[in-house]
Amino acid sequence: MNKKIYLGINIDHVATVRQARRGVSPDVLAAAFAAEKGGADGITVHLREDRRHIQDADVFLLRKKIATRLNLEMALHPEIIDIALRLHPDQITIVPEKRKELTTEGGLDVIRTARRLKKIIPAFHAKGICVSLFIDPVADDITCAKEVGADAIELHTGQYAEFFHTKRKKGQLLKLMRAANKALACGLVLNAGHGLDYENTKEICALPDVHELNIGHSIISRALFVGLEKAVREMKNYISR
Repeated sequence: MNKKIYLGINIDHVATVRQARRGVSPDVLAAAFAAEKGGADGITVHLREDRRHIQDADVFLLRKKIATRLNLEMALHPEIIDIALRLHPDQITIVPEKRKELTTEGGLDVIRTARRLKKIIPAFHAKGICVSLFIDPVADDITCAKEVGADAIELHTGQYAEFFHTKRKKGQLLKLMRAANKALACGLVLNAGHGLDYENTKEICALPDVHELNIGHSIISRALFVGLEKAVREMKNYISR
């Protein structure tokens, strides 16, 4: 039986709307407060190299003001690494990043980036920062994540979400189940995220000992109609069921 599943709310899209006018509204910090009031266990933001939505000032203000945990998604870019080390978030989640992508398209190639990860992860650990790697449900990448010193992995659920209404869903769910068991066998904390919504999250909650789900787009979309606090509370209730 799964223990409590924590919910991290990604508020990047709030900043996306703000940056469309380069103004101050909607307020990212106010969104974080509303998410926390709705029951969020943490706030997730992705500080991209091109600063397309979340800005440097946002992450430092969030770090100072929120009552829950801050999870910083980031690529292995020297400038962002330096900011993360100064920011001291509760957790960093290392993701691949392409300038032209609309959103993160796949998991980190842990094997290819292993040398860089082995160098940088100890620096985060020295600051007491938990390190998670956003990866596809691939056994070799999970094994390598443990070898480079990661504390956790976040399974990329994008393909599962994409094929949820097709016959291919079962195969994608099986991949995630096998990957979850592999992660737990390696002693890694198991998180999951990408493309999750109020319909397809149920099966992900059934993964063995999943610790945390990070969800953004579907909740922010729902918030347009019911408000962010209620949208978060609905997802919390859905997960708890």
